[in-house]
This record gives sequence, C-alpha cells and structure tokens, in this order.
Amino acid sequence: MPVSPSTNQQPQAQLTRVLRLPAIVLFGLTYMSPVAVFTTYGIVDEQTRGHLPAAYVLALAVMLLTAHSYGRMVRAFPEAGSAYKYAQRAFGGHVGFLTGWALMLDYLFLPMISFLLAGIYLHAQFPAIPQQVWSIGLLLIVLAFNILGVKFLSRVTAVIMGATAVLLFLFILLAGTKTQASPGQMFDSFVPGSGQWSLLTGGAAILALGFLGFDAVSTLAEEAHDPRRTVPLGILLTTVIGGLLFVLMAWLGELVRPGGGFADPDSAGAELMNSVGGAALGTAFTFIYVLNCFGSAMVSQASVARIIFSMGRDGVLPRRPFGNLHPRFRTPVGPLVLVSLVAVLSAVLSLNDAVVMVNFGALAAFSMVNLSVIKHCLYRRGHITPLSWLLDGLLPTLGFLSTVWLWTSLTGTTFTVGLIWMAAGIVLLAVITRGFTRRPPELRMDEGEIDAEGEAGADTVGGTGAGAPAGVTAHALRADRKGPLT
Repeated sequence: MPVSPSTNQQPQAQLTRVLRLPAIVLFGLTYMSPVAVFTTYGIVDEQTRGHLPAAYVLALAVMLLTAHSYGRMVRAFPEAGSAYKYAQRAFGGHVGFLTGWALMLDYLFLPMISFLLAGIYLHAQFPAIPQQVWSIGLLLIVLAFNILGVKFLSRVTAVIMGATAVLLFLFILLAGTKTQASPGQMFDSFVPGSGQWSLLTGGAAILALGFLGFDAVSTLAEEAHDPRRTVPLGILLTTVIGGLLFVLMAWLGELVRPGGGFADPDSAGAELMNSVGGAALGTAFTFIYVLNCFGSAMVSQASVARIIFSMGRDGVLPRRPFGNLHPRFRTPVGPLVLVSLVAVLSAVLSLNDAVVMVNFGALAAFSMVNLSVIKHCLYRRGHITPLSWLLDGLLPTLGFLSTVWLWTSLTGTTFTVGLIWMAAGIVLLAVITRGFTRRPPELRMDEGEIDAEGEAGADTVGGTGAGAPAGVTAHALRADRKGPLT
C-alpha cells in the first residue's frame, strides 16, 4: 500500500525540483566551507604534531566510504530527510526516528556555531558592536533568505564560493613563494612517525565535522532535477573537491609554517594568512571567513529544516507547523523558525560549548547510513553478484567500521551530551508510540515500488523530476497540488 491511513487523510506537501548538479555541488561546498580548514588549523596541527595534511587524508578516506553509502541510499529513496529517511526505510520507524534525532543534534547546533564564529570575528574588527548583536543580526538575515527558497540560496552560494575561490587562489599563489621547508621536507607532513597513528585518529575525528556538506546535499533530493543521478554525483563531487581543497590548504600551511608554532592555536588561520600575504590578506581572510560562516549557516539551516519538515510531513513530529510549506515560497517556514530559535543560544553559549554537541550526532547518523545500505541494498536483494558484494557489502562495512573508529576518538564531554540527547529522544519516541506499543507514523511505500537499485515502480509518479518523490500515488499528488509550485 502506497501510504498509511494517517497520511492518506491529509495530502502531503511536496518540495519543488529547481536544482541542477552545479547548484547542488555549490550548496555542498558552501556548507563545508573551504576556509573551514583554518578554523581548527592550529588545534589539530598541534594535536597531530605537524601532520595536519595526513589527518585530512585519513578523514577524507573515511568520508568517501560514507559518501558512497549516501549515494546508494539516495538512489533508492530520492526524498528529503537524509539519514533519518534511509534508516527509516531500512530498519523501520523507531530506528529512523532515533537516527534523525541524533542527526538533529548535529544540524541544530551547526548554524549556531557559524553565527558564533561570524560574531566573534566581526566583533574583533568592530569592537564597538557586541558579538551577540552581530550573531543575532546575521541569524535574522539567514532566516529571511531561507524562507525565499533554495533557488535564491543557490545564487547566494555562487557569490560566496566565487569570493572564496579568489582568496584561496591568492593563498595558493603566495604560499608557493613563502615556503620554509627544504626539498627533502616537502611531504613530511603526510608521513606520520611511529606511535602517531592515535594522534591522527583523534585529529581526523575533529576534522570529520568539516565534511558534513555531502550529507547536506542528500537533504535536497526532493528539490533536485533527476535526483537519482545528480544527488549521488553531487555527494561524491562535494566530498572529493572539498576534501582535496582541505588537504591542499593544510599542506601549503605546513610548508609556510613547518611545525606550526602559532601564538594562539584558535586564531592560527589569521596568523597563517598574515605570514603568507601580510595584513592585506589577513583582512581579506577575515571578510571571506565571515562570508563563509554566513553561507554555512544559511545552508545548514536549510538542511536541518528539511529533515524536520520530512519528519513533520510523516507525522513523527506535529504536522503543524513542521509538515507544511509556505503557500507562496514553498519552503518549510515552521522548521526554519525552530532552527533559528535554537540558534539564538549563540548569544549565551561559548564556542567550545557548541562544538562538543556536534560530532556525536554526525558520526552516529553516518554509521546508520552505512548499515542501511547493507540492509536495504544487499540483504533484501534476491540475487547477489560480486559487484553488489563490493558496492553494497564491503564498502558500507568499511564505512561503518571507520566511522565507529572515529567515534571512539571523541571526548567524554561529547559522549555525555550525546547520550543525554539520545535519552531525550527515546522518551519522546515512547510518548509518540504510547510506550512503544505503536509504530511511529511514517510514509509507507510498497517494497515493490523502489528496489535496491532505485527504480520506480510502474504505478508511481514522480521519480525523476516530476515534482514528487517516487512512491507517492497519483491520487495523493493531485490532492496536494492546490496551486503552482514555484
């Protein structure tokens, strides 16, 4: 049966397919923020004893495995909801809810971190204006931009990435003339010494935060043209391009400042820029960095709002206001307002307080996506080939093990916050399901409608570019079309 009775009583709101591959990749790269390499540069460089590029290579390898799993699942289910939706389809509503709940810990606090960072940097440049004023002002602008829709966001992200590309080009060009490393030391930062692998693992666990852009891409599946092709490709390109930029920037930084030795690891990025291009490049870096914080907050807010919208549309959260779209802009205003209210905490929390709340949810969700591929694409398949063993068995297993490996490197504070958050989610789930005696409300799809390869069944509409996720019946789609989608 295509939809559950509760879903059939109320037509489902549908997002609008307006994004193509370039816009999707720009969205992901803006989320990742290429200049984010300088946010944790001094901290991780100090922790890895000058082997920051090696830590980035390790983090990139782990993230590519998980990015592959996201690509496999988005081909099967081209819907908003990301890890929540994939775990729901593979393991049922309870596991899906808890996966989405874990991911929301990550996404709810990511915009707040961006507002905090932007406020800190702008306050340093303009001390007369308090950091909180900058943070709240940017929050309101981001909320307004998100209400206008992802098509508008794609134009803003293009401008941000263009400015960022200019800064990175200048850094690469100037760093090549400022290298302090001898020819024999050029690649030392990629080769850890004996006993340093544990340091690299801890560093890679911190750096994993910078790769969350590929997960954000998966939340755009209902707004992408031909999502089974463009979204998996966008996930891969975002991960590879962003990861290689991180590695390159880290390597050039090590050539300019071998061994680090920064006065303040928290501001190592600005210090490095001053070493490369003087005060002028340092000032430009501050401006572009704030611009990237703005862009990252904008797209991360858009992503988590779509996860909350997906859960509200399915009835896991209240449909009003979380499962409805703005009648004119076709954007999830209720979830956007909720995320903005959480981000107001940027006025009272410190940066350290916010950061410890993020990585737990991300790595938990990544682990579940890898397991979802094994369950949905391999376990349910009637005929298993050597290629399916590789794509849906070995690679997701390696992805799962590697994310668990990074998970064990998180701090005790991160685990404490994460476990408290998960306990709250279990309590909420118990209330929704009346003591786990009922299944959580969810959009149900006949297993024959989408197979492990993501092919739409003959009696579904939408699929690729029709304006609705595969598996929604023609009746439900017609009932929802109360006006043109823009």
